[in-house]
Amino acid sequence: MPRRKAKRNCLCATNSAMLSAALPTRSLAVPWGFSCRSTCWMSHRIIFSTPFAVISYFLVWFVPDISSGQVMWYLLFYCTFQTLVTCFHVPYSALTMFISREQSERDSATAYRMTVEVLGTVLGTAIQGQIVGQVDTPCIQDSRLFSVTNSSVAVEEVNITRDAGSLTDTRNAYMIAAGVIGGIYILCAVVLFLGVREKRDASQLQSDEPISFFQGLKLVMKHGAYIKLITGFLFTSLAFMLLEGNFALFCTYTLGFRNEFQNILLAIMLSATLTIPLWQWFLMRFGKKTAVYVGISSAIPFLIMVVVLESNLIVTYVVAIAAGISVAAAFLLPWSMLPDVIDDFNLQHPDAHGHEAIFFSFYVFFTKFTSGVSLGISTLSLDFAGYKTRGCSQPEEVKFTLKMLVSAAPVGLILLGLLLFKLYPIDEDKRRENKKALQDLREEENSSDSDSMELASIV
Repeated sequence: MPRRKAKRNCLCATNSAMLSAALPTRSLAVPWGFSCRSTCWMSHRIIFSTPFAVISYFLVWFVPDISSGQVMWYLLFYCTFQTLVTCFHVPYSALTMFISREQSERDSATAYRMTVEVLGTVLGTAIQGQIVGQVDTPCIQDSRLFSVTNSSVAVEEVNITRDAGSLTDTRNAYMIAAGVIGGIYILCAVVLFLGVREKRDASQLQSDEPISFFQGLKLVMKHGAYIKLITGFLFTSLAFMLLEGNFALFCTYTLGFRNEFQNILLAIMLSATLTIPLWQWFLMRFGKKTAVYVGISSAIPFLIMVVVLESNLIVTYVVAIAAGISVAAAFLLPWSMLPDVIDDFNLQHPDAHGHEAIFFSFYVFFTKFTSGVSLGISTLSLDFAGYKTRGCSQPEEVKFTLKMLVSAAPVGLILLGLLLFKLYPIDEDKRRENKKALQDLREEENSSDSDSMELASIV
């Protein structure tokens, strides 16, 4: 059970970083307060981490021919892979601040990035599902289905016969899928590295040195708007990760749709991909805080409906599509709000430079943190309920636990997250005030630089 859920989360982490690398293919202008050196360093960090990330990802799915120590093997390479993906994701996410000074353009870039990330997850899920799905991996019958006498012998003979024929094919299928996904990962990283061109205008040259990491960390952690945003983001992300991480098991054992769960997961991801542009329009029309409340809360009635109504395939697909719409809002909107927090920070600390990566790195950290917490909660809960790995059926306690993990727990976390978003201080009026103040500050700085250059030319 732990290995299966760990691999599923590993796949999600890879897929979300995979195609997202194809985001910016235009020139990248370094905005006010940044040095070209920092952006070049981020691009090189992305490209240097990529081959090692692909190798470690492939080794996660490789089964070593050793009698002991396999747990340490998977722990080592899974942690290595997650570390290298973080080396990719932090600078890649931070590049949003380098694309434009305009809030609307950064919002558009964020929407485009999240669309490609979700699309990458869809593609990775489809690739792995189709390749591995070609291999027949039979479930294990409950021993209670056999006669009491010789029941253990019968179960053992059935399991040995089935496993001997499918184990090798399953291993090969997982490695083939890992190779294909790794190749796409490399391709997208190359597109990012070659497609983004850094440049700095003469008016944006600055001699100020970036503040130290610990000084920047202290300032960032004292910024109230950022703390409230990441706290709300933490709870809403945990809600949807619990839903996504357990929905396949819920469909298989609680609803009885063993042969449909891959299509249901694809429906969630496709729905999320197609509705991200809708939420981008909605936030521009009605504001980001309104979009957060409407988008994330829209999943609540459907999450309740899927466990209250009788098992029905059509209802399940409706819930999957609705969940995908809400997933799109949950992942787009907090990332779209982060640049507004950084603008607000810039106004309060105009002399602090080079802190933007700290904002994005902690956002990525909380994404990883919620993934780990979700995995731990799911694994411990199902193990306590008596989950049987690869079982054809599960006890009633497991089915009830799955209902809690995909309905009650996410609903409670969503409500708590929305309450914290209510405390988030940057509304549309505040955004406009910050935009105007930043423009005035930049114009004043440019005017001062022009006067200095004229004086220098006269001298």
